[in-house]
Amino acid sequence: MIIPGILASGISGHLSTNNYTSIQTVTVGSGGASSISFSSIPSTYTHLQIRGFATYSTVGAGYINFNGDSGSNYSAHWLFGDGSNANAGSATSQTKGYLTGAAGTKNTVPNASITDIMDYANTNKNKTVRTLYGWDGNGSGYVEFNSSLWMSTNAITSIVLTPQSGTFNQYTNFALYGVK
Repeated sequence: MIIPGILASGISGHLSTNNYTSIQTVTVGSGGASSISFSSIPSTYTHLQIRGFATYSTVGAGYINFNGDSGSNYSAHWLFGDGSNANAGSATSQTKGYLTGAAGTKNTVPNASITDIMDYANTNKNKTVRTLYGWDGNGSGYVEFNSSLWMSTNAITSIVLTPQSGTFNQYTNFALYGVK
């Protein structure tokens, strides 16, 4: 299994690869997990990035929540396609941000994702999140770009990832990085 970011760690040349610092990695054990948490996030970086490789026990969206805020303080936009169809949409007054969309999530094919959390420690602005994810099914597939807004100026100190229903399957892996 290739974990997102492993290939990038071997790049040489003009691309700077020392701008990402591993903060924490979570790999789901047997029996699955109803959530994945990152806590005690240091405020010493400019941005955060979460790289994921996941399967779910049931088909459905993946969500992201900051600092335990379950109020209706999130909104989202998305654009996705599967090679034959494309769609876009939005949602406001949500209790969680979007990590992955329900339409493209597979429970048997790993979903790869990269989520950027911009200016996470800046207490003068709301927090913006963007995710690119998809999967390849050998002739079929799916790709989505989505963005979420957490309408809070609080610095992000904890992150919880949850599936819409069911659990994250065994071997699901999410890694949190600090970006200089």
